[in-house]
Amino acid sequence: MEPVPPSQSTISGFRPASVRARLSVLLAVVAGATLRVWMLQKFFAFRGDSQLYGGMAKNLLLHGRYAITDGSGVVHSTLIRLPGYPLFLAACFRVFGMENYGAAVAIQIALELLGCLLLAVFAYRISQPAFKAGAAHATLWLAVLCPFTAVYAAEPLTEGLTCFCIALAMWSVARFQDRPRWLSALAFTFAATFAALLRPDGALVAVALAPVIIFVLCRPPAALPNRRRIAQMILVCVLLALTPFAAWTVRNWRVFHVVQPLAPRYATDPGEDTFPGWQRWMKTWCLDFVSTNEIYWNVPGAPLDLSKLPVRAFDSPAQYAETAVIAADYEANGEDLSRALDERFRRLADERIQAHPLRYYVWLPLGRVADMWLRPRVENLPIDLDWWVYAHHYSETRFSWFYAGINAFYLLLGVAGLCMRPRLWLAMLAYMLLRSAMLLTVEAPEARYTLECFPMLFVLGGIAFYRFTYWVLLSVLKVKASAGND
Repeated sequence: MEPVPPSQSTISGFRPASVRARLSVLLAVVAGATLRVWMLQKFFAFRGDSQLYGGMAKNLLLHGRYAITDGSGVVHSTLIRLPGYPLFLAACFRVFGMENYGAAVAIQIALELLGCLLLAVFAYRISQPAFKAGAAHATLWLAVLCPFTAVYAAEPLTEGLTCFCIALAMWSVARFQDRPRWLSALAFTFAATFAALLRPDGALVAVALAPVIIFVLCRPPAALPNRRRIAQMILVCVLLALTPFAAWTVRNWRVFHVVQPLAPRYATDPGEDTFPGWQRWMKTWCLDFVSTNEIYWNVPGAPLDLSKLPVRAFDSPAQYAETAVIAADYEANGEDLSRALDERFRRLADERIQAHPLRYYVWLPLGRVADMWLRPRVENLPIDLDWWVYAHHYSETRFSWFYAGINAFYLLLGVAGLCMRPRLWLAMLAYMLLRSAMLLTVEAPEARYTLECFPMLFVLGGIAFYRFTYWVLLSVLKVKASAGND
């Protein structure tokens, strides 16, 4: 067994026993809070999904309806978003005042920082005895100083609360595995349920981590004398987790007469067009966030600018001409996608898929997932989307490459941590693989879709970072000791 570093020999649990350890935790929390407050002041934005969630929260309080308000001021019941985040905003508005998004974001920041602390405790629990405290502190610092999660915690969006729920789920799973108790089981139930109420893909937390809790029942009878009580505990938690989705399904049936336990794939209410032909055509060429922002989000309702389409959107001059005709007809139709136009996009997509099936089914989906994992996460910052065009903006290009380097740093540390195989590494890997597999089906990539994997990367990276640091320091001490003996 490798020797325990002296600084850890008096540490019991993740309760710092020394002034230095307590100071490290305090400084990390202060640094994380400072970063998030600074980002709140500099980059706070209220648009898109934030406006949608805010409108739903206001309608809950003012009209008692889960609804959206259209451009003419008419309130319509909706199911395009799950109720988790609107309920959170409504609670904040009730306590702190209508449309007080600052208070809501302040609570998000506090919860996200609490999530960082929970990840540190989780890292402590799953690390080897000789490296527990060091891995916990490294995890905490990696989590609080990550600019990607920090900027989302400072915006009225679901990502900050989702990261907190994932951290709480990881902490409670490890705690339950060590000692099955009601607190851990209920904490996991709340975390997994609320994560799924925030976003449909939040259910992946339960899919990846719940087996860890269930497998506790597989222990030998001598190691698990209270098996029946634990089985009852798990059954109660399953029923509690299903209750809000049952209520949501009943509500949707009563209001819309549809069975919808989560949220629709394309965020549409019953009867609204989903434009399957347009979606299919987008998947034949869309590869990065630039196309998502400039094309996908703007149609219908804005011109389809062919000059912004990449070369890969056309396989031949004839195909370019056909696309141009469809775009002109779309604009003549008042920038509205009729069913006839959507069918023409479908036929064009089928032609491209038949000519290059591997591109459609393999290379483009893999490319979109790679874009979501590796792209510089500058979408919340005042930086042009064409950041790579160095001649246009030197400083923005350099900063974007710097952000790409930070992203790569976290990814490489996470991979290194996986290679060390700490306890529950399979569950963390399963979550990241499940999420990546789900993202293979997305036609319009966004880097924020992989942000939910960062709690796992913080833990795995913290374990790897401290192990590397320890080995380097140990090697230096051995070299110095050898030189002294000589």
